[in-house]
Amino acid sequence: MQLASFLAVYFLCWVMSALILLPFGIRTHDELGMDKIAGQADSAPGNFSAGRVAIRATIMAAVLTAIFFVNYHYGWVGLDDLDFSNWIGM
Repeated sequence: MQLASFLAVYFLCWVMSALILLPFGIRTHDELGMDKIAGQADSAPGNFSAGRVAIRATIMAAVLTAIFFVNYHYGWVGLDDLDFSNWIGM
């Protein structure tokens, strides 16, 4: 696998991981006991940290990319394994 392909897979895994992990650990102002600003939505986050999401996404993307690369190298799951029409007898 070329370096550009590896980086593209890592970037896609990072974006997917960031979107999946985005809502975890977020609390509203009511849950934290903080005062709300007038006109603020009740569901607005009170403790969002982009750095924490980025670190978690980086770790998860590294794991997913490693699994993808090892599968690519050893060929455990290939395109024929993902052909679901063979499973139902079509």
